[in-house]
Amino acid sequence: MTKPRNLYPLSENAPEKAVSASGMPLVDLTLDAIVSQRVDAADIRISADVLRLQAGIAREAGRDRLALNFERAADLVAVPQDLILDTYEMLRPGRISESRLLKERAEMLRNEYGANAIAALIDEAVAVYEHRSLFRRRY
Repeated sequence: MTKPRNLYPLSENAPEKAVSASGMPLVDLTLDAIVSQRVDAADIRISADVLRLQAGIAREAGRDRLALNFERAADLVAVPQDLILDTYEMLRPGRISESRLLKERAEMLRNEYGANAIAALIDEAVAVYEHRSLFRRRY
């Protein structure tokens, strides 16, 4: 089995693994395909598998924080964009007054989308916000 680090950069060393969320190979994503409207939004979205592969490459290279960010990004691929933006707004200090709201959002992301890394990040934020008394609605 090839080590993830040996696959970097994916587009050169493992082009068969570089596919979009729709399954379109990166090699098929050309200007001509875009102009002739053979490409839609799902074709230009990265897949969770590619993000997890990038996480493995980063981790093997000793970049654990970068790997964790790729894993979180992989979690978010299946989450609707409006839910991501709403969650981001909730995470901004002064936007919500109760920790319960973020705890419920973390559970929903965990249970409905399998977004465990993102849910863990939200749980961590809740603990910090509670410690710093940031659950005060200011805006």
